[in-house]
Amino acid sequence: MFAVVDIAGFQEKVSEGDKLRVPSLPAEEGKSLSFDKVLLLVKGEGDMKVGTPYVAGAAVEVKVLRHAKGDKIRVYKMRRRKRYRRTHGHRQGFTEIEVTKIKAIGGATVSGAKKEAPKL
Repeated sequence: MFAVVDIAGFQEKVSEGDKLRVPSLPAEEGKSLSFDKVLLLVKGEGDMKVGTPYVAGAAVEVKVLRHAKGDKIRVYKMRRRKRYRRTHGHRQGFTEIEVTKIKAIGGATVSGAKKEAPKL
């Protein structure tokens, strides 16, 4: 079972037990969060629910593992023959999360029609 969920403006394909890095979220370490912007929910082969734009009643629960900063990116600017050189560094903050549960509540039944193979 997996889902495609909108987390902080990015679409992420997640399954239970996945660990991923997302842009910084305003939550404390160890806390649980729930994302209800589920775009696609797949339970098995042929069992799929596509949202318009979101799947009603579906949610993804995650646990915040830690907050940290990524690797440093160096930005170097230079103008030739002008004695102009600038070096800037940047470290983007992120939140590491673990998917604990994908749930379909209420009207989000995960079922779809199985498609037959095209005849040649």
